[in-house]
Amino acid sequence: MGEWLVSLEGTDAGKRLALILALQAAFLHAFFGALQKGKTDPWTARAFIDAFYTLMALPFIFFVPWPEPEFWPLMAIVWIIHVGYKLAQASAYTYGSYTVVYPVVRGSSPAFTVIGAGILFDEVFTQTQWLGVACLMVGILGLAGYNLRHIVIDRARLPLALGLALITGGIVAMYTTWDAFVIRSTENPFTFLAWFFVIDGLAFPIGYAIWNRGRMPNPLAPVLRLGALGAVVAFFSFGGILLATRLDKVGEAAVLRETSVVFAAFLGWVMLGEKVGRKRLMLIALIALGAVIVEWGA
Repeated sequence: MGEWLVSLEGTDAGKRLALILALQAAFLHAFFGALQKGKTDPWTARAFIDAFYTLMALPFIFFVPWPEPEFWPLMAIVWIIHVGYKLAQASAYTYGSYTVVYPVVRGSSPAFTVIGAGILFDEVFTQTQWLGVACLMVGILGLAGYNLRHIVIDRARLPLALGLALITGGIVAMYTTWDAFVIRSTENPFTFLAWFFVIDGLAFPIGYAIWNRGRMPNPLAPVLRLGALGAVVAFFSFGGILLATRLDKVGEAAVLRETSVVFAAFLGWVMLGEKVGRKRLMLIALIALGAVIVEWGA
């Protein structure tokens, strides 16, 4: 499987597969956000999702090639960045509503990622592609602004929530580019994925157990279901975007992933009964247009 995937790098087939994987990641990211919205606090959700995907990934390390010696220091940096991301994200959701924080995080990260990919991988976006990035960011941040005016209740904590959301967006760009660097440095991409999910999932469950002195949430069953489902979604969502960055441009994959905001609005309408409205629909269309321009302008 790993050899077949590597053989697609730099080919038209690889580019098409990267497109599919990035859009799959976007949909699954939005789908899981809709499922967990308001059901449990972000710290508990993160701890149980991480615990489940560590346990589920553990057997796979015995079926992939052993990592190269230089893999471990690179992986240590991956772990540090992802712990920082999870702390920033959970903090942002603690102080601000999902509907405001999520678009700011996703809207601020594409430009950072494209710049980072240019520095690390010498990727160059055309002027047309930068126009697409601008359309996507205006649409996403426009959604955040719309939600600010119509949804936010606790405005006293709003500046802190928005600041944390911007920090989280910057860390998203950081981990996207660094993870892409590491998965490209590893001979078999599935070696990176297996070890990533095992190592990345350790910090939050351990921290949660220490903080809560071993006590489990009550009721436990819904949190266990959320953790198991979240772990499966993480495998296909995060795993998909990482494979996409191995097959094609990191910047393009990152931009396509942020169409998750479009899927989130659609799922919010279908699953949660949220109203879309004409203005939000126009902003969603602008996001989709931005993604199309990025792909078309390559």
